[in-house]
Amino acid sequence: MNKKLLIATIVALLLLAGGYWYWKSTTALTPEEQALNKAKEAADTLTKNTTQGVIPSLDVNTNPAGNLPDTNPVNKTNPFSDVKTNPFR
Repeated sequence: MNKKLLIATIVALLLLAGGYWYWKSTTALTPEEQALNKAKEAADTLTKNTTQGVIPSLDVNTNPAGNLPDTNPVNKTNPFSDVKTNPFR
């Protein structure tokens, strides 16, 4: 029984190692893809560095109606909104 378990474990490990090796060999980047990735990173870095301080920040709240008061009367019409059970049921 132990020999069968040992052989099955060894076969499983060999299959896993072979699958990993095959997966790594098929997903490896070609030199052209590596060069394109490096060029993209360089372009992103250059764009980030050259536009820093030139383009206005978009984090500012530009909504002109952001500070208006709440004038919706529907929220204030139900006097029983905080009550868990309806007294008229």
